[in-house]
Order: sequence, then structure tokens, then C-alpha cells
Amino acid sequence: MKLRWFLCLFFLNSVLGCDTHPPASPQSKQHKKDTAVAVPAVSEGAVPAPVNGGTGGPLRSRVSEVDPPGIVSQGMDSPPDQRDAFKPFYIFLDKGSRQNHYIPSGFMPNGRCLSFNDTWTGNCRSGSTCIKIDYDVPCSRQDQKWAGIYWLNPANNWGSRKGGFNLVGAQKLTFWARGEKGDEQIQEFTIGGITGNYPDSDIAVLGPVLLSVEWRQYTIDLRGKDLSYISGGLAWSTSEEVNPETCTFYLDEIRFE
Repeated sequence: MKLRWFLCLFFLNSVLGCDTHPPASPQSKQHKKDTAVAVPAVSEGAVPAPVNGGTGGPLRSRVSEVDPPGIVSQGMDSPPDQRDAFKPFYIFLDKGSRQNHYIPSGFMPNGRCLSFNDTWTGNCRSGSTCIKIDYDVPCSRQDQKWAGIYWLNPANNWGSRKGGFNLVGAQKLTFWARGEKGDEQIQEFTIGGITGNYPDSDIAVLGPVLLSVEWRQYTIDLRGKDLSYISGGLAWSTSEEVNPETCTFYLDEIRFE
């Protein structure tokens, strides 16, 4: 629901029939989410692209129920051959990898309290680099009290341009994550959900996720989802309310399977 409200600030005349007043706090309402399985396993200070948007809270989304998708080629790219088995489609494999897709450009709500580094080399899950994200809680407490990042295609595309990938055939999205100290809480990881003139065909949500100091793999179930047009590859969001002191965490090997 918070995701709908946040995106509605960009597209007031969208088909969603948006309400531009801030939504209620996460504790005041229950919202429907997909079930997802968390599977346990054993340039710093980059300048973000600001988003002129809301003062609400972390992403909150209602997951739409859809019929099983047909094979549609309306995205700007169809990575897998739909006649064959779906091949891994990476959002992040390693810095500079030609297999990477989507751009971490949607800094929410304004990027003031976030530091993003996708060239981190310390204790990565695999490869030579991973992603380090620092959410500045004291800064956020004085600002809008929440933050997040969307991986978009093309960069900064909130539905105003074509850019969705055709991911029909993917059954899940998997990623590895760990916290700096442990117990960092990410309230939601979201796939899809972009609205506007070129909306995503569906949305899926995982959360809340409480991170460990050890790398763990997480899975977002995409079975039954319409993945024919996805321009919002992945987003995360959290708030100072559930991270009272600090929130530094790491991501690696983000891919559709």
C-alpha cells in the first residue's frame, strides 16, 4: 500500500485511482503479501539519483492476484528463449559484469540518508565484489524516517518510459544478504510494482527480513506471476522505527531463476 502511494505521487492520473495523502503507519493496517521462503546458508558514497517523492514510509504493497500469464513479448528485451528452460537472469553478479541488468537508481524517498557501494570487496559471498548499503538512521530520523532503493530499467524509470524485461519462465528470484552487526531489519523486498504509463505486469513481496551476520540466501516465489513486463527488478525498504541505531547490510548474487 505504501508502494502504491509513493508511486502515485509521480502519476496522479494512473489507473490506480491514487490517494495523495500519506498512508497509515505499518502497524495500523495488515496487508496481503506473497508467501516466500528464506533459505539459510552456511563507489562507497556514490551520489544517488534523487527521487522527488513522498514522505510516507517504507514500501508497502498489496500483491495482485492474476491468472497464469501467457507468453507476451512486450518488454524491451526477452532474455530467455521462452521455448527453452529459463536461464539465470542477473540483477547483480559482480561489478561490471555484462550479465547485470537493471540500474540501482531509484533512491527513495530522496537519497539523502543512503550510501551505496557496489564495488565492496570485503567478505563477499562470491566473486570479487558485492553490494554494501548504509542506511543512516540518525539522518533518516531527522528527515522522512524511511529509505529504500529500486533497481530500475532504464535508470530512474518510474513508468514514464518503456523498459520492462520479459521474464516469463522465471520461478523465483534469489539473493544473498547479511547484516553488519546482525538483527538489521529490511521491511520489504519488492519485485515489480512500477505504475505510470508503462506499468509492470505484476508485483511480489518478501518481508520483513531480519538479517544475520552470516550470509543467507532468500527466495521470492514468482510462480503464478505475470512476468511479461518488469521494469522494477528489485527494491528494498526499511525505516528508523525498526532499526533504532544503525543499519548496514550487504547483498550479492541477485538473480531470477
